[in-house]
Amino acid sequence: MKFFLSGLLAALFLVSSVSAKVGGGDISIEAKGAGNVTFSHDVHVGAAGLKCTDCHASLFVTNEKHKKATMKQMQQGKSCGSCHNGKKAFDVKGDCNRCHKK
Repeated sequence: MKFFLSGLLAALFLVSSVSAKVGGGDISIEAKGAGNVTFSHDVHVGAAGLKCTDCHASLFVTNEKHKKATMKQMQQGKSCGSCHNGKKAFDVKGDCNRCHKK
């Protein structure tokens, strides 16, 4: 009986720790000349309350299949700019250091 209870507790701990982690982790995006961008799933899904389906598969399929977007395209509402338009989230225009880190 003790073995069963300890196994059950271990399984519950494992399930709770796995379910607390937001899928996808951080994604590093290389941006030549502007400093790389780190996309955080924790910030977007956890803190902002977005669902995975808000971006997948409409905006982003996978990191490997995602097409690169220029800042001009983002300012026209493509890629990150579909939300980062100054209405839903901070605008892609302006403070470059908010996303691009050198």
